[in-house]
Amino acid sequence: MKIKEFFYLSPRMRGKQMAIFVLSLFLILPNISLAEPLFNPLNVATFPELVRSVITGILGVVGAVSLVMMVIGGITWMTSAGNPDRVRRGRDTLLWAILGLVVIFLSYAIISFVFSGLGVPAT
Repeated sequence: MKIKEFFYLSPRMRGKQMAIFVLSLFLILPNISLAEPLFNPLNVATFPELVRSVITGILGVVGAVSLVMMVIGGITWMTSAGNPDRVRRGRDTLLWAILGLVVIFLSYAIISFVFSGLGVPAT
């Protein structure tokens, strides 16, 4: 009997062997990954806390952009020198920046309400 014949598996047996191998990997790998605790630089313990932190950061950036747009709209309006097109453009920029701030505040309130209902601690 040759070695090649000794280790020969039918295609059906190869599929079963592969399934057992993959299943054993899924059972063994979590134990390997839990072997040593990792440093957590995010200071969040759960996924909802991470989502809340990301959303809060995004809302802060969008709020800063809205503030910059308000300044740009005000400068455009003040430097229009009576040009009706530039006055309208500055007024529209201010209007949309203020509406953007309102949307940001409302979205933060909605997100805080939803997360408090889910039991996610406030950050």
